[in-house]
Amino acid sequence: MTDGKPMGFETLQIHAGATPDPATGARQVPIYQTTAYVFRDADHAAALFGLQEVGYIYSRLTNPTVAALGDRIAALEGGAGAVCCSSGHAAQIMALFPLMAPGRNIVASTRLYGGTITQFSQTFKRFGWSCTFVDFDDLDAVKAAIDEDTRAIFCETIANPGGYITDLDAIAKIADEAGVPLIVDNTTATPYLCRPIEHGATLVVHSLTKYMTGNGTVTGGAIVDSGKFDWSASDKFPSLSQPEPAYHGLKFHETFGPAAFMFHGIAVGLRDLGMTLNPQAAHYTLMGIETLSMRMDRHVANAEKIAKWLEGHDAVAGVTYAGLDSSPYKGRIAKICPKGAGALFTIQLKGGYEACVKFVDGLNLFSHVANLGDARSLVIHPASTTHRQLTEEQQVAAGAAPNTVRLSIGIEDADDLIADLDQALNAAG
Repeated sequence: MTDGKPMGFETLQIHAGATPDPATGARQVPIYQTTAYVFRDADHAAALFGLQEVGYIYSRLTNPTVAALGDRIAALEGGAGAVCCSSGHAAQIMALFPLMAPGRNIVASTRLYGGTITQFSQTFKRFGWSCTFVDFDDLDAVKAAIDEDTRAIFCETIANPGGYITDLDAIAKIADEAGVPLIVDNTTATPYLCRPIEHGATLVVHSLTKYMTGNGTVTGGAIVDSGKFDWSASDKFPSLSQPEPAYHGLKFHETFGPAAFMFHGIAVGLRDLGMTLNPQAAHYTLMGIETLSMRMDRHVANAEKIAKWLEGHDAVAGVTYAGLDSSPYKGRIAKICPKGAGALFTIQLKGGYEACVKFVDGLNLFSHVANLGDARSLVIHPASTTHRQLTEEQQVAAGAAPNTVRLSIGIEDADDLIADLDQALNAAG
């Protein structure tokens, strides 16, 4: 944005991707509610369709409001570029789409959102893809799971639901040695708490629905490319390194260099999969990102206070918050998430499943919804909802056993939240 010293996060979250509208001077990013864009002439149209010139054709592919959002997210993550799409799950498919082919596989952490585990283990089978789930704290097991058909490694920075922090540097080293990209879901950390690219990630995906927007109004997703992976170093990734028939032999990596993955995501991914983010949703997320740092500071402060209080409650058998001194992940915070361990964690109740049901139903300030990362505090019982499709073994591995409740701590008054938790725990017995 300027020459010299890089701008701080708080400046980028407001200004990155946002310039006054050239036609009106509007300071806020306008909502470009249009399906198509007028070409200057026939040659201009042909150049755009041939990827010889960058511009706007049709809003399934590109839209100025959505592009501004992508630029902002890329700046915050320290990436070469970003592609926005309709949801976090769409982002995961779009991230893998250029890398995979029938018979290929990915290696993923066992500690993932339940919907991601189902997507990877069930839906991807229909594409001829497979996934091996491994405990990412066991680095030897991660290495052993990789074979000649592995095309990516996938994990979450702060795992949903338990808030476990992944050793990204160690996993990135394994990915580099195997010659495959590391894809990191940074939804629960956001780039304010962690920038995975600085720890060796190739691609970063987001559900923008959560903390980035911050108010539970829209769904959205994003894929950020580090621009550092050499897609032509082997024959593993022909979609990016070999001639693309639909564009008369154009090679994305050769033509676009560090921006190859981003352009492929637009020109092929959004073109054929159609997982488009609408400009109205992009606008809401742009507004949310402007206050991301302040909100995350409050989320973290509340979570730390509440987790410490919960750890001392007689009805609670365990608290998984990584910021606690008792957490085995405490030591990773300084390296991976120096500004805090996020605001998502689980508690285990001594009364088991029955106590969990009474506890969830007895809360007043906490909203019982299938979401996280809202300004409001949220609660859910993962084993019977978000992780319901998993086997009992998978639930336990993911940190979603039947005696477990997930808490997403909001930005309300922490003492009010503690009072609500206290009365519900006491009533649950």
